[in-house]
Formats: sequence, structure tokens, C-alpha cells
Amino acid sequence: MAITLPDLTPLENTLWLTLAGKALDYQAKHSILHDKTAYDIVRKLDYDAGQFKLSASPVVGIAHRSLVMDNIVRQFIAKNPDAVGLDLGAGLDTRVYRVDPPTTVEWYDVDLPGVAKTRQLVLPDRPHSHTIGSDLNDPRWLSEVPADRPAVIVADGLIGFLSKEELATLLDRLIRHFPTGEICFNGYTRFHVWAARKYPGTQSVAPYLRSPGFDTPQDIERLEPRLKLVREIFLGREPEVADYPWTTRLASFLTAWSTSISRKGTAIQHYRF
Repeated sequence: MAITLPDLTPLENTLWLTLAGKALDYQAKHSILHDKTAYDIVRKLDYDAGQFKLSASPVVGIAHRSLVMDNIVRQFIAKNPDAVGLDLGAGLDTRVYRVDPPTTVEWYDVDLPGVAKTRQLVLPDRPHSHTIGSDLNDPRWLSEVPADRPAVIVADGLIGFLSKEELATLLDRLIRHFPTGEICFNGYTRFHVWAARKYPGTQSVAPYLRSPGFDTPQDIERLEPRLKLVREIFLGREPEVADYPWTTRLASFLTAWSTSISRKGTAIQHYRF
């Protein structure tokens, strides 16, 4: 049966870029994320994942950063089996299916209302997994999330779409809401904001980027001093680079020696509070 999707706003439509990247990674000879569900969604909807003209580098970047965040979530849940899992700006991400947390974990995917409706149409129901349709700048959505458990929070691809003030307010609300927790996201430096406007594959989302760019993890700590850096993870230094296409693998090896240059690639910032 054909699926009739809701009319999405231009901002909501940015979800297709990361979904396409994960579907293309699944089709690659050496997949990083192995996200069959993402591929199945694209195939079921007959969506043209090739329209973004993504080269190998952003495809493996999208897949690899999701894998790193999945592992952070798994490690946190292993230590806190009663945790709340929170995926902010979730799009059509299938993290809860990939991580497969125990039933003691309550999981929440949060995104704009049109995206939330789309998730409910194309993703299977899962016990203890919830979808919240809301603008993250609206403080009311947090009232639907338990406040008495440790939380592991993922914001994959989100930070670039928030202004500095919006990010500061969101972090403050999250830290006030939960007793303790961890949060991870891919960093957006000033270089990333500039590059997104120049690279053909990301120009479709560039008009919606609001972040000024944060060049170091310490910039985030200064914005929200209650966050303490656990680790800055440079994808170019991770073992999965061995599965990159050879041109991307070579570029990763050449840039991995320098922290400042590595930050121009994909880096995951992992904090606790």
C-alpha cells in the first residue's frame, strides 16, 4: 500500500539528507553503519537518495558519526539500564532499532510535528519508544519526558540548525530537567558552516543553518559551564577508517596528525553533566 506522507516544511525536509547518506552507506561495498532500515525506508518510499550527489566523504561521515554516537548510547545504557534515551532532531533516524535498548529504558525521538508524523508512518512501533512532535525551542515538550532518571542525549546533525542563544537555552533546560546524564553531537565549527554553503551536497540545508560555529569543545563548555568534556572523537583517527573508500581513507590519514585540521573533518563532542 502506498504511503501518503504529510506535507513537510522546507526545514522538515532537511531530514532526507542524512537518511539518504545512511541508505547510500548501506549499499556501499564496505558499509560503516549497516543501517538496513534506513535503506528499506528509502526503497519503500521510492526516494531518490542520489539526488543530493553526495560523494564518498560525506556518506561515510554521516554513517560513521552515527555509529560513534550509537556506541556512546550503548555504553551509557550498559551502566544505567534505567536511563532515558533522547534523540533530538531525530528525523527518520533508526537509532533506537540499531541500539536495541532493554525494556527498562524509555526512548524518546523528538522532532518537528511533520517529521514526527512521518516517523509514525514509516517506522514500526516499538515498546518503550515514543515520538514527540515539537519545536525544540518550545519548552513544553520536556514535560512528556521523565525527569527522575539519568539521560543519554544525542543531537546528530542538529547543532548547526540552532542559534547560539537557542543552543544555550536548550542545554540549560536539559541539564535542569535530568539529575545527571551525557550528551553527544557532531561539532559545527565556523569552517563547517562555511563549507555547508559551498558543497553541492549540503547546499539544500545551508539556508537553515543558524549556528555561528564553535571551533573547540571548550567553546561549548564556556556556553554551558555545567557540561564537562568526556572526549572529542575525531572520526579520521577511529579504526573504522580502514573501511573508508581509498581516497577518503588517504585524506583521513593525512589530516589525522593535526587536531586543528581534524576539526575541519567530522568530530563528535561527548559531554557529561
